[in-house]
This record gives sequence, structure tokens and C-alpha cells, in this order.
Amino acid sequence: QTTSSALKGAIQLGITHTVGSLSTKPERDVLMQDFYVVESIFFPSEGSNLTPAHHYNDFRFKTYAPVAFRYFRELFGIRPDDYLYSLCNEPLIELSNSGASGSLFYVSSDDKFIIKTVQHKEAEFLQKLLPGYYMNLNQNPRTLLPKFYGLYCVQAGGKNIRIVVMNNLLPRSVKMHLKYDLKGSTYKRRASQKEREKVFPTYKDLDFMQDIPDGLFLDSDMYNALCKTLQRDCLVLQSFKIMDYSLLVAIHNIDLAQREHAMADGTSQTDTRRPAAQKALYSTAMESIQGEARRGGTIETDDQMGGIPARNAKGERLLLYIGIIDVLQSYRFVKKLEHSWKALVHDGDTVSVHRPSFYAERFQRFMCNTAFKKI
Repeated sequence: QTTSSALKGAIQLGITHTVGSLSTKPERDVLMQDFYVVESIFFPSEGSNLTPAHHYNDFRFKTYAPVAFRYFRELFGIRPDDYLYSLCNEPLIELSNSGASGSLFYVSSDDKFIIKTVQHKEAEFLQKLLPGYYMNLNQNPRTLLPKFYGLYCVQAGGKNIRIVVMNNLLPRSVKMHLKYDLKGSTYKRRASQKEREKVFPTYKDLDFMQDIPDGLFLDSDMYNALCKTLQRDCLVLQSFKIMDYSLLVAIHNIDLAQREHAMADGTSQTDTRRPAAQKALYSTAMESIQGEARRGGTIETDDQMGGIPARNAKGERLLLYIGIIDVLQSYRFVKKLEHSWKALVHDGDTVSVHRPSFYAERFQRFMCNTAFKKI
């Protein structure tokens, strides 16, 4: 139970140091051994010749695979000074809605990055994935898989707190009207009562089929791009024997937002300044599936804020913010056990935990037949 402010402070001190010391090292190709390097630096509260003095307890900061992650950041167009500025210039904002995982989530004040605490097992698994992740990104930087920008560990008071820095899928500047965590499974896939009582609940597959029975409509180019990306990403996940991942789908309803504005206008001045769109490459949902637009030039129009344009059955205009989440829960022995007893009790095919190839197929089928439809 390190206090949150001490943890946030330690993260910012650590990242400032590690990115700074990396900048003195020349750019070079990533080598196999780079994936296994762990750099460690001690931060005594009184400071040292390498580290500044600070108000927190002594801590140690570890950076995993610094050269490999520098390469990933570069691939996504994140310059070292921008990365530092985003994460370390202003206090990090703690998000209250931690997922079912019990992880802590912070978002950088400019909305570009999410910092999430991960369990030891997940951090270990991410390290194992790095060479394959590297290979995959080299072939294809357009992906709905999480974009990992750094893996670190803060050691304080005998505790290890591991954190991963990722892309932020949901810009706070855009009001999301609905949010779903979809797996393509129907067994127990309904949001709990406790979840429903939240201000911004995350619904699940059965809720989606009930709320949006006709699915979300995309124009055919967009639909094809989305399904092709999902297909490619699922193949990668399957090759890593990963399953139990979800597609996070957040929906901004443009027409509803305009009606809300119209109602609010009568009562108060609404802020009309447009927030700056995210700068990182491929970081928005739109870029993840199709980068350059048809007609040359880029699609990124201001009014879309990186969302994927879609419509619902009523014909209302929507922007979708999507990404594949929870890829670090690997298909371990526990899951296999869990599946075999669930299969005895229920029909095995609807269980959300399944062999990776079956899982990937069912996931894609649900997304491209039930959730998303071609206009």
C-alpha cells in the first residue's frame, strides 16, 4: 500500500532518469539480448550523484528492455522528449475505474498514455512476448493490439510494483455514451449489478446483443479494414497461445451529443475549444485499422478525433474507439483446468476460456458477424 502520490512521484523520477540516460546511447538495431536486459537504479531520498533528492522513501527503479522499448516508441512516432513531457511534466491522473483485475490505472495529463500496474506473472509474460511482438510490429505497425511503450518496476519497502505504459484508447476529451468489453462468448457475459451502478459501466456480450441487436454499421471499406486487422491480430495472439482477451468498444454518439449540447446550451456555456488530437502514430482507433486514407492524404479529420465512423440501426452517427485489451493473461494451466470443469457442467463451446485457436475464431466471428456489420 504505497501511497498513490509516492508511487506516481517514483514513476516520474524513474522514467525521467531512464529515458534521459538512454538518450546518450547511440541508436542501433535491436538485438536479441536487448529483450532480456534489466537496468536498475537506486533513488535514496537524500539524492545521489546520479539521482535527485526527493520527498519519498528510498526506492529502486527497474527498466526492462530499455533499447527494445525505445525502438517501439520510435516506431509509433513518440519522440523521447514528448514521452518525458507527457508522463513527467504534470502530475499523473489516477483513474477510479480500475478493471476487474484490481490494477491501478493512471493517465498522463495530456491524455496520451495509460500507466497500469500489472502482476508479476503478466510482466514476466510481456517480457517473453517481446521478441515476437517486435517481429509482428516490424511487419505491421497497424494493429489493434495494445501498444506497449515501457515496462518498469518500482521497488519500495520490500514491495515490487510493476507498471506498463500503453496507448490510451479512450480520450477523455470525447464523451463516451456506451462501453463494451466483448469476447464473443455468451457464458456469464453480462455486466454485474455492481458494474451497472457505476457512472460509466462496462457492459458485456449479452448486454451488447440486447442493446444493439442489429450491430454497428460501418461503410464497406472501413468494415473490411477492421475485420482484416482483427484477423491479423488474432493470428498473432493465437501464435502466442494467448486467449481470454477482449475487444473494448466505446461509442460516442454524435447525434446524441448534439442533443445534449442543445439542452445544456440553455443553461450554461459549454466549452467549445477542441482538444488537441493525439500525436502518436497509429495511436487512434482509426489509424490502427487503416493508416493512410483512400484518396491519398490522411483521414484524420478534426471532427472525428481518431474515432471510426459508424451508425446504429436508428441511423445515428457514431464514433467508435476500439482496441484489444487483456492480452497478458496467457493460456496457462489454470485456464485449462477451469475450462475442463466448466465444460463438464455446461456446454463447452460457450465457455469464454478455450483453446487459443478456437477462441480466436469465435472472437473474430462474433466481431465481424454480430458486432460490426457492413452497410
